[in-house]
Amino acid sequence: MNRAILFLILGSIAVFAAGALEGEVQKQALNMSAIVMFLIFVGATLGITYWAAKRTKSAKDFYTAGGGITGFQNGMAIAGDYMSAASFLGISGLVYMKGYDGLIYSIGFLVGWPIILFMIAEPLRNLGKYTFADVASYRLSQTPIRTLAASGSIATVVLYLIAQMVGAGKLIELLFGLEYEVAVILVGVLMILYVTFGGMLATTWVQIIKAFLLLSGASFMAIAVMAHYDFSFGALFTHATELKGTAIMSPGGLVSDPISAISLAIALMFGTAGLPHILMRFFTVSDAKEARKSVFYATGFIGYFYILTFIIGFGAIVMVFKNPAYLDAAKHAVDGTFPILGGSNMAAIHLSHAVGGDFFLGFISAVAFATILAVVSGLTLAGASAISHDLYASVFKKGQVDSMKEMKVSKIATVVLGIVAIIFGIAFEQQNIAFMVGLAFAIAASANFPILVLSMYWSKLTTRGAVIGGALGLASAVIMVVLSKVVWVSVLGNKVAIFPYEYPALFSVTIAFVATWFFSITDKSEGAKAEHEAYEAQYIRSQTGIGAEGASAH
Repeated sequence: MNRAILFLILGSIAVFAAGALEGEVQKQALNMSAIVMFLIFVGATLGITYWAAKRTKSAKDFYTAGGGITGFQNGMAIAGDYMSAASFLGISGLVYMKGYDGLIYSIGFLVGWPIILFMIAEPLRNLGKYTFADVASYRLSQTPIRTLAASGSIATVVLYLIAQMVGAGKLIELLFGLEYEVAVILVGVLMILYVTFGGMLATTWVQIIKAFLLLSGASFMAIAVMAHYDFSFGALFTHATELKGTAIMSPGGLVSDPISAISLAIALMFGTAGLPHILMRFFTVSDAKEARKSVFYATGFIGYFYILTFIIGFGAIVMVFKNPAYLDAAKHAVDGTFPILGGSNMAAIHLSHAVGGDFFLGFISAVAFATILAVVSGLTLAGASAISHDLYASVFKKGQVDSMKEMKVSKIATVVLGIVAIIFGIAFEQQNIAFMVGLAFAIAASANFPILVLSMYWSKLTTRGAVIGGALGLASAVIMVVLSKVVWVSVLGNKVAIFPYEYPALFSVTIAFVATWFFSITDKSEGAKAEHEAYEAQYIRSQTGIGAEGASAH
């Protein structure tokens, strides 16, 4: 049955490609090497999904690949999960548009990893089972904490998914000449397939392969750009300023006021440690030692990659900007600017053609699509596990549910999340995807990170404090995002944003921490005293691993 469905989808993709050949839209000359590589990758990943489906027998297999992934493999998979379309297409697009200021995203996305390495990874693996809500609710009341944690996870996942769907839609629209809406639907269908049938095992191997391909392709692009300038950054930046002016080497073009800068930094730093699809990966390894290794390897891969995105962004300025081959001629004729085909998110894709011709464009396009599929699969799995494990199994059924029923609910949740991602992906078509992910990070930093870190390191945390503080953090972040320019003006069509700043994290994270602290220390109930007393046992387990699943006593 599974095999028949996979072949049916492959056939559908071939029909889509054939339709693109016949009804070519004048977006860009059809690139056969790109289409062939795209189809090869999709076929290979569906093969991995079929292989993984036969080995996914239990809930543990579905959520955590049976806990059998090594530290190196998991580090590569985390890098694959984290190096998203927002990183590759979005950040390089921001650097292309704003120059130096795009670096704030490159640095911001990286600085959260030391927090995970030193504060989160080991205690998380020792205390949890499938999701970070296992940790947050370890000594607190299960129902309200899991409900809150699942709500924060779902809000983060949906916003993050939107960014990936926009990137995927634009990429396939450019590559095949398909309509944007059709492209988004195609990605959504593939995403649902990967997660529903293959679970974490398929998702992990898709991420590992994609990370290797992306690092290889980005390295070649960066080296090719630098080779044009005899590996002199000075020569590269001088040429870029000649084309776009000296403003691109100065801060302030992207984040113009101190509050927005601080707010963005807080979102990117603490949001990384609150991303449910990243935290979930630490349960796929056998013990805390392998979890630490995962972060070590992931940080190295990710840091190297973000250096490359900066070079790629400036490479696009010198090789793509004002190049007639990549310009949207119709828009250029109307307003005299130099918009590129597909918008700024496609700067890296056009650069790949400039440095490597049609064949390398095909490779990078396929890799970019692989990037998106890998990330949306991880995100969808995290969202589905929040619904099935945290809400359905733990809250509604009070833990009295068999694993097969839980897996069935997870697969239904996957389909629903896929449909939601498609709808919002179409609605947010014009947004820069790195910016959209910045908003997802703000919600993760406000709703997930405060509760997770305080539950592990503060003995006086109570259920009342965690629920009120986390709920206020989540609500304030979501409300401020809706009232900000990105939604209130750009999506809803109002003239002026009610919330004047683009990023809410400075305010929402502060609200979450202060409210959690205040409502915890003022909680004098008997339940609060019991939660205080249970902290010592939790702390010993978090630091030693004694009693942790899959770990031996030290």
